[in-house]
Amino acid sequence: MDSLLWPILFGLLGFIEPCAVGTTLLFVVTLEGKRARDKLQQVVFFTLTRTVVTGLLGVLAALVGAVFLGVQKAVWLLVGLVYAAIGLLYVTGRISVLKRSLGPRLASLSASRGSALLGALFALNIPACAGPLLVALLASAAAHGATGMTLVNGFVSLALFGLALSLPIVAAVLFPETRRVLDRLSGLSRRIPFWTGLLFVVLGIWSIWFGLFVSVA
Repeated sequence: MDSLLWPILFGLLGFIEPCAVGTTLLFVVTLEGKRARDKLQQVVFFTLTRTVVTGLLGVLAALVGAVFLGVQKAVWLLVGLVYAAIGLLYVTGRISVLKRSLGPRLASLSASRGSALLGALFALNIPACAGPLLVALLASAAAHGATGMTLVNGFVSLALFGLALSLPIVAAVLFPETRRVLDRLSGLSRRIPFWTGLLFVVLGIWSIWFGLFVSVA
């Protein structure tokens, strides 16, 4: 039971962790102005894709061992650079450049395909709070080898983590009170672009610092 509970707890914690907040904000902004039914559909596809891809990362972690932690730190560094760049575009009033370049491409995809793509991309950024979970998974793989059971455990652990990481967004879409919070959050980029940009810059710096200097082992 503990092996199932901990990934869920880490996932819920990861939702509010700085290195995950940025991806959440980016997805929330894509829901801006959409009908409740469309929001629910896109959140479901986003959550399912994120869950599966994160689970596959668990399999990969069990296969390649400690190398995975180094790769994940590189992802935190890259994500931090992306956050900082987006933040600077907001702060300088040039975010429309990014919207013009990315908006039509995302719009050309169906709502479900676009949400699934974002779910897959955001799954690659495993929040730092999952560090102990990854270490436990790698320790199990080292002790028993990358057996079929270890690979299954890796998938289940990280899949549950990815699911829990997205559950607050699902709740925000399903329930009116939390949906209103989601709508207010999604409107931040339009109403207060400077502060939205500043938030992304801070998140970027935090993620870069974490990728460079913090050990999760």
